[in-house]
Amino acid sequence: MTHGMTLTEKLFARKMEVERVSPGEYYLVEVDKALANDITAPVAIEEFVKAGGNRVAFPDRIILVADHFVPCKDILSAQQVQKVRRFATDQQIRHFYDLGRMGIEHVFLPEQGLVKSWEFVVGADSHTCTYGALGAFATGVGSTDIAGVFLIGKIWLNVPDTIRIRLEGRFKPYVSAKDVILKVISMLGVDGANYQALEFEGPALESISMEGRQTISNMAIECGAKAGLFPVDAATQAYELERGYHVESLEADPNAHYSRSLTIDLDQLNPQVAYPFLPSNAKEIGAAEQDRIRIDQAVIGSCTNGRIEDLRAAAAILKDRQVHPQVRCIIFPGSQQVYLQAVREGLVDIFIQAQCAISTPSCGPCLGGHLGILADNEKAISTTNRNFKGRMGHITSQVYLASPAVAAASAVKGIIADPSKL
Repeated sequence: MTHGMTLTEKLFARKMEVERVSPGEYYLVEVDKALANDITAPVAIEEFVKAGGNRVAFPDRIILVADHFVPCKDILSAQQVQKVRRFATDQQIRHFYDLGRMGIEHVFLPEQGLVKSWEFVVGADSHTCTYGALGAFATGVGSTDIAGVFLIGKIWLNVPDTIRIRLEGRFKPYVSAKDVILKVISMLGVDGANYQALEFEGPALESISMEGRQTISNMAIECGAKAGLFPVDAATQAYELERGYHVESLEADPNAHYSRSLTIDLDQLNPQVAYPFLPSNAKEIGAAEQDRIRIDQAVIGSCTNGRIEDLRAAAAILKDRQVHPQVRCIIFPGSQQVYLQAVREGLVDIFIQAQCAISTPSCGPCLGGHLGILADNEKAISTTNRNFKGRMGHITSQVYLASPAVAAASAVKGIIADPSKL
């Protein structure tokens, strides 16, 4: 008996105009959008030129965002951005977003409607999988792969197997989408989904916002997944309609085949904290509190948790409180629009009165770039997506991953703290 198709398989079948596809099959896919940033685009540009490239195949499908090192901190980073800026001008790439007009790419692109449901999106950044929240097949690739897309507009992709993640129940107070994905990664391990797709389904999806879905899809790569997809349901269609798109629904067949299935009951889920040096090292907040981990810095923002929903969660904790005198708390709005909304809602007032520093939208310290680098033996709690050794600064520093609520509560207490106990 022939089984049905997963979300991933349906996207491939429609794209390739075939009745069905199966895991393991390779296809030369014409991509709808190709993304690169100020770190990865210069390498892609160099490889494009080496391959004899003169004009990019589809300039309107290319999106270039300066977000990792802007505002530029030194001459080398300024030259990186300059190279991208000049390429965008020479190639007439209208989707180039520079300082003051941009955001952290994986917050900015969905917000601005630059990517949408049903599309095939590749990006020279591993967290391109964020757009699976919209029901797109979105995946990170290398800079040389993007150079190939510059040249011909296509890329070879293997249809992945799929792991189903069923979500049931409803969030308890101070539990969020970040806790869902940290729990998933701890269950699968950092390589438990290598070159597979994660697909999220179940009754709990109704209570997870589009922003929360983007947080979950963003970290699919942290267990090795090629993509992290949600169905295109009524919430997705409403989100897309706000951006001027009418998109048809997409859901997996009831008899689709999965390589593995997991179930998470949100009623039983508590805030999670991922210990150094892997995103899979998650413990419940109660265990982390018992360890009494003193922190030097709290980072709230990034492509994982820099949306307005995230800033609201942090502000709810920080209102009428102050950051611990031995802690530095840095807020990174995910885009100019998020920043402006935070100003209009009074969140920025709350952050400043709490003695937080507020940055322009930037990846900043997430990758050890700038605007919050850790010194030797310092500890940070962060809403970012990776906590590898030396990720945020000195090789002896340590990063603990958590939600905005936990990060804000920890900033107040000076140790990793349960926001429900403030």
